[in-house]
Amino acid sequence: MILVTGGTGLVGCHLLYSLVNENKKVRALHRKNSKTDSVRKVFSYYSKDYKKLFDKIEWIEGDINDITSLDVAFQNISEIYHCAAFISFSNQDFNAMKKINVEGTANMVNTAIDNKVDKFCYVSTIAAIGERKNMLIDEECEWKENNNPYSKTKHDAELEVWRGISEGLNAVIVNPGVIIGSGYWKRGSGAFITQISRGMNYFPPGKTGFICVKDVVKIMRELMDKNIFSERFLLVAENWTQKDFIYSVCNYLNLKSPLKKASKSIMILGLILDAARSFFLNKRRRLSSAIIKSSHSKNEYSNKKISSVLNYKFTMVEKSIKVTCENFKLN
Repeated sequence: MILVTGGTGLVGCHLLYSLVNENKKVRALHRKNSKTDSVRKVFSYYSKDYKKLFDKIEWIEGDINDITSLDVAFQNISEIYHCAAFISFSNQDFNAMKKINVEGTANMVNTAIDNKVDKFCYVSTIAAIGERKNMLIDEECEWKENNNPYSKTKHDAELEVWRGISEGLNAVIVNPGVIIGSGYWKRGSGAFITQISRGMNYFPPGKTGFICVKDVVKIMRELMDKNIFSERFLLVAENWTQKDFIYSVCNYLNLKSPLKKASKSIMILGLILDAARSFFLNKRRRLSSAIIKSSHSKNEYSNKKISSVLNYKFTMVEKSIKVTCENFKLN
């Protein structure tokens, strides 16, 4: 049986669909307050029989920080896809991210070893890969301390997986770029599409790697099926500027594209105003120095390693955006 964590998130949800669509026996761990409605909605994008497919999932209530619930969830499990994560660029969330991303992953690794699980796949991020100016970034780039709390906790989570590997766990790590996919319009790239749909006056000047969520799922499954372990792989289909991404979304949503570049000075001013708003109105911060750095970084990532190992052909970013925008219109 296969166990999936983070099944109510973008990657986990699409992974669940892929597995049950092939009649795999699947158990999905979900927290008490997490809702599975979004999973059913995503399934409906891809199949008329989405209700039957959804009902094939064995949902089990638990938490990756609750060892007792993990012991129950791990019964009769041979494969694990650990997709659960807390994603935030705010330092306000650092402790929560450390608890879920680092300690939660350590718990998953330890329980997998104790239960002699055959295979373990961990979903990390390109944020846990080091940077290399004016050169393609690959898996060998050394990570360095930075002001991005998400990057820090995902890097430390990877160390827990590597520890597990050194203790005999058959595990593989994937580092996806910005994941494009349908169904989650308040998180990740889905939230970015929602923001674009409401109108934007400025575009950030940064550049980064993008990938279709279906490609992430296919690669994860292929790595596990082929027993490729003790490795990590960057998963990026293409490197796009954020301007090109925004313009493409605007094109498919029939919106006007922003014409002005968001300079650092403009974003720093926004950061100051956001801090004032947070202080006087007791609201959560929307901007952070990590967000500003990310939106201005011009990074390009290599997919040479995964392409070579699996001979994988990626979905083009333009096609991924088109399909996602079509589903967004159905929302």
